[in-house]
Amino acid sequence: MTILYEPNRRVAQQFAMLLGSDTLTVVTSSDLARLVTDLPGEWLVVLGPGVELGEAMAMAAGYRLSRPSLGVVLIRAQTDVGVLGDALRAGIREVVPADDSVQLLNACARSVEISRQLLPVSPTRPEQSGPETDAKVVTVFAAKGGCGKTTVATNLAVALAEGGRRRVGLIDLDLAFGDVAIMLQLVPERSMADAVGLGPALDGRAVRALFTPYGPGVDALLAPTGPTEGEQVKQDLVTQILQLSRSLFDFVVIDTPPQFNDHVLVALDLSHQHVLLTTPDIPALKNLRITLDTFDLLNLPQEHRLVVLNRSDAKVGLTSADIARVIRTPIAAYVPSSRDVPVSINRGVPIVLDNPQHPVSRAIQDLAVNRLADGQPGRPTARGLRGLLGRGRR
Repeated sequence: MTILYEPNRRVAQQFAMLLGSDTLTVVTSSDLARLVTDLPGEWLVVLGPGVELGEAMAMAAGYRLSRPSLGVVLIRAQTDVGVLGDALRAGIREVVPADDSVQLLNACARSVEISRQLLPVSPTRPEQSGPETDAKVVTVFAAKGGCGKTTVATNLAVALAEGGRRRVGLIDLDLAFGDVAIMLQLVPERSMADAVGLGPALDGRAVRALFTPYGPGVDALLAPTGPTEGEQVKQDLVTQILQLSRSLFDFVVIDTPPQFNDHVLVALDLSHQHVLLTTPDIPALKNLRITLDTFDLLNLPQEHRLVVLNRSDAKVGLTSADIARVIRTPIAAYVPSSRDVPVSINRGVPIVLDNPQHPVSRAIQDLAVNRLADGQPGRPTARGLRGLLGRGRR
């Protein structure tokens, strides 16, 4: 985690959201001193723009002698060569402008790396043994748009969190037209595109800072807002972010675009469970059948698949026998149709929070708790799927 000291509560809240939900915020120097003492394994203190320069330099000078592994990053409304020189001489590792969030995240990542080198193994903060031991990854996919994929993904994330009992990272991988931010009424101040160019500085802390807090136990990595920002996010970066995210949460839920692009193949490759969504209409069922055939072609295990029929009680002239004949696979969950769902979407509150006893909420909660949280689907495939759908094949 990070300790943030900023006397102005409103400013402190803004920077805490940027740094991530595991940031501990204090508004007095005495609270800062107490936290630093109580957390001997902490590696980073960020001093906000409201901290007086003399106070900041005195703190850093003291930490340099008593806690050399504790890095100090200073945020300033205005920076100049004189301030930078004085700060560095006092032991402050970096000075960053208050209006440059990317530079702040990079500075924090670099400071943590220095601390790691000074204290390779901390008795109070053991290194993670690797992503294989951490979060269960769930990818929600539908080959046809309009099946309610983002609605199911956001509600699944909230249901899995169970009010903060678990840590859930919700990732919007539809980098061109992602709707998670709208669904949850979150301001997309940062996204996966902010990781472009971080290079070696991209570690778990940097990835954690990209997530936007939503509610108890749930943080979201939102899609870029610009029309071209998503194009800068390459497959290797997506792979790295997803792998690092697995060390930060108990569950990672990935919302995807309705297509088999390189980013989706990465998500499928790293997932423990594939939630495949369809609705009771012939085009959606046909696309689901093609999806299942494609999964067979990619050798994605059948036991990792959970088919979900959304709007299952819609009166559209298809019987259960008709649906079974088209998809030829068991249905794991039936989510009923209700006008309350679009109402909850327009309010920006997932229906599992807005009305936990609603039939739609109960169906999603059952899927989350009984099929995902308690299920044992095994390990992700990690087959390296890019190229298996005609890309790069010679």
